[in-house]
Amino acid sequence: MLAPGSPGNSSHSSFVFRGFPALRQHRWLLALPVSASYLAVLLGNGALLHLIRRSASLHAPMYLLVGALCVVDVLSASAVAPGLLLGLALGRDRISLAGCLAQMFSTHFLSSLESTLLLAMALDRYAAICRPLRYSELVGAPAAAKLLLFALLRSGSVMATLVALAGSLRFCGSDAIRHCYCDHMALVSLACGDTEASGAAGLAVIVCFVGVDIPLIVLSYVKILSAVFRAAAGGEERRKALHTCGTHLMVMMCFYLVGSVSFLSRNLNIPIPTDANSAMGLLYILLPATANPLVYGARTAQIRSAVLRALRPRKGPR
Repeated sequence: MLAPGSPGNSSHSSFVFRGFPALRQHRWLLALPVSASYLAVLLGNGALLHLIRRSASLHAPMYLLVGALCVVDVLSASAVAPGLLLGLALGRDRISLAGCLAQMFSTHFLSSLESTLLLAMALDRYAAICRPLRYSELVGAPAAAKLLLFALLRSGSVMATLVALAGSLRFCGSDAIRHCYCDHMALVSLACGDTEASGAAGLAVIVCFVGVDIPLIVLSYVKILSAVFRAAAGGEERRKALHTCGTHLMVMMCFYLVGSVSFLSRNLNIPIPTDANSAMGLLYILLPATANPLVYGARTAQIRSAVLRALRPRKGPR
């Protein structure tokens, strides 16, 4: 579909998703795992968020960060899954340029917020374990307000620039986005003009988030493990600390690794099949959102205790 105007200035006003070409005739089969994952995201994060809200013992900074992570995960999955399910089940694959840009901003903005929250959670654990006497000073209401402002400004400004550059391009070739949602470079690759600025902005996003957040997260956990190993008297405490930190790091690295490969494959012209790239894009959105309630919820002693208290039948008045 082309917008009216002269041929030299015409540009597509809508696009069609072609995320899984090898499964084109049987794409409806993907609706089941996607809907199951989305339901798990809604139920898992919703239950954990409700538990944190109603349990006074979980109103500490760490659990408020977990609650914020739940909200971001639900919003991130909701920006992609409902539209994808409509496409898989009913063949409604077309999206307007404005809708595509809005979805692009939502997914990238929320992913960058998740990165900031993961960093904040690692720093919170570092302050609690390595700087316990200054914990209330380092992780108080003023620090939380500054963190929120920093996260919104960093994510908002970077992603707004990314989307503005993509929205300024002309799309006069193919209108088929070779992805299952509006990924930045999947759209930019359809432009018929100079895309160097958009490509450079995409690389800058990776440097700004992955290049900054990952080293700080890893350094925080290294410091945490070092402090625990020095203080722990027995091997059981060390094993638990290593297992907990290792689980957190594995989930985080999966989030960053899958996202970076999917994001960089088009920027650096890495030949990855469309089906594989679309699958990685879905994993990047749905896998952390599904796993986070288990990693930061069910595996946390305080949250398990709150669950048991909530499930324990209350004694009525005698």
